[in-house]
Amino acid sequence: MPLSAEAREERAVWLRLVLTPGIGPASVRRLLEAFGLPEDIFAAGRAKLAAALDVARAQALLADDPARDAQIDASLRWAQDEHHHLVALTDAGYPPRLLGIGDPPPLLFVRGDVDALSRPSLAIVGSRHATRAGLGHAQAFAQALADSGLQVCSGLAQGIDAAAHRGALAGRAGTMAVVGTGVDLVYPAGHAGLTAEIARRGAVVSELPLGTQVQRANFPRRNRLIAGLSLGVLVVEAARHSGSLITARQAAEFGREVMAIPGSIHSPVSKGCHQLIREGAKLVESVEDVLVELRAQMAGASAAAPADAPRDAPSVPPGAVVPRDAPRDAPSAAAATLLAELGWDPADPDALAERTGQPIGAVAAGLVELELAGLAERWVDGRYVRVGR
Repeated sequence: MPLSAEAREERAVWLRLVLTPGIGPASVRRLLEAFGLPEDIFAAGRAKLAAALDVARAQALLADDPARDAQIDASLRWAQDEHHHLVALTDAGYPPRLLGIGDPPPLLFVRGDVDALSRPSLAIVGSRHATRAGLGHAQAFAQALADSGLQVCSGLAQGIDAAAHRGALAGRAGTMAVVGTGVDLVYPAGHAGLTAEIARRGAVVSELPLGTQVQRANFPRRNRLIAGLSLGVLVVEAARHSGSLITARQAAEFGREVMAIPGSIHSPVSKGCHQLIREGAKLVESVEDVLVELRAQMAGASAAAPADAPRDAPSVPPGAVVPRDAPRDAPSAAAATLLAELGWDPADPDALAERTGQPIGAVAAGLVELELAGLAERWVDGRYVRVGR
């Protein structure tokens, strides 16, 4: 719905605040604590603002700034689209999980479904230079977790992020992308189609003003939001100095669950996951492991959600563990083909893809299906073996 005149005026004041050079989340927090709402900040006067911050930033806040005014006007025009949203820190729809991270972003720019901000989400992150097996695991885990009722959150980067988004789009709960540019831009450029589909069926989110170009310094800020918006973080593949480890450690600081999928001891993109596990991250071998780890958080998130908020009912109850010996449906035809090819000797997903002619994503999804059915087991090195019954 287009902004009303009153809403436009409120958003204009927030935009004036966040678009002032030198005013970041920490400065906004100090100003709100000192003066209250943004309109009270601008009514406070130069001396009081300088006492709360410093003279230079007080002058910047109160100065006539044609460039800032043009940005405000452009942002308000953008927000007139019913699929574009400006969500302020004091709004009822501001995601509650962000309120507890310390210096939460004062204003969020959202393309798509604004309710996605507050849905129970799991972050799936990892290497931009992932292996075929890693891409398959990210896609298969994301789809299965989305079907269980968890929205998947990631950063729209190449590699693991993109695979996780694609997998979640094939599931029920969908996906949310947090980006390190303005939400009106697409990065990387090759993800234009994926970005549009996420905005159509989920949300694309940023704390950065419209038009913000790619800058390396903005990606740690994006990672902080990914961790803050999520109940936990699952790292699929990561090198020892990967940015995904920053996301995982920020999640731990915020009290979120940190999980990692182990891989080959010889793979450089497994070193970061192994380091996280040594530091206390939960070792994950199956979708069930994730659901067990998030049981309490999912229950709490569901209880805290507004009663009228649209929310998909998960096909698997939050945190439910399906017993290994419980009756199960027969595997799908594709999974049955994998099972027959798997035999009793361990094999990696790449080899199975080659032997069966199935795409690596389909192989990974089939292996997760077989694992959940108790018909296959994943070894620590990433290979799978058939399990007798």
